[in-house]
Amino acid sequence: MKTPPVDDALAAAYARDGVVCVRSVLDAGEVAAAARAIDAVLASPGPLTQVASGADDPGVFTEDFCRWREIPEIERLARHSRVPAVAAALMATPQVRLYHDHVLVKEGGTRQRTPWHQDQPYYNVDGRGVSAWIPVDPVPAAGCLELVATSHRGPWLMPRTFLRREARWFPEGSLAELPDIEADRGAFDIRRFELAPGDAIFFDFLTVHGAPGFPYPGRRRILSLRYLSAEARHAPRPWTTSPPFDGLDAELAAGAVMDHPLFPVVWPPPVR
Repeated sequence: MKTPPVDDALAAAYARDGVVCVRSVLDAGEVAAAARAIDAVLASPGPLTQVASGADDPGVFTEDFCRWREIPEIERLARHSRVPAVAAALMATPQVRLYHDHVLVKEGGTRQRTPWHQDQPYYNVDGRGVSAWIPVDPVPAAGCLELVATSHRGPWLMPRTFLRREARWFPEGSLAELPDIEADRGAFDIRRFELAPGDAIFFDFLTVHGAPGFPYPGRRRILSLRYLSAEARHAPRPWTTSPPFDGLDAELAAGAVMDHPLFPVVWPPPVR
């Protein structure tokens, strides 16, 4: 395994901002493997597949979750690429577990914006985690994921459904609402990047982020890999999380380490 491209300055930037861009995390062969994996997901949708764009959208925004146990390329990348090593270095944690994979594809011409949100409130875990957002196609800055630096410091903000803006997770009024970022973008430290295939944006589960549509001829195919720090603990919710892990409550107690086959340790790598 190659030395992960994380120095003290990058680790400090991540701790301060909750987001960094790491170039060439995947090499050309791994990018090709990720592209094959994404195409396999699109060709054979899983039970969690959803179309997150409206019927009147000239493009299509498709998402799918938790396919690593079925698609070998996703498992290899999630376990054996440099991504988990980078995740461990950025979180300064001695151990990293895979949480889940997430495929996001915006076809060329898609108008649907991914609304501003945090990931953590949708999940069944408490404690630190990191997402690696990895394109297999070139992504211009104007079509890139956007992230609000330092928002990972909290608080938790109300999660809502993306199309209807419904509060299906926490009761209305129980969490603060997201500020209207689009109304005054200059008031926020918004980060976005021009990305080549294999570059990655790493961001904390609490970092506020969103994405524009993709008004370009090509597609924007993303493999997002999500990881848990050693401190992460199971936090059962009285509602269906996104993604759901049906039956997990019967196997892991509240507050337990995420020690389960669904969440394998991927860093440090096993001794062979």
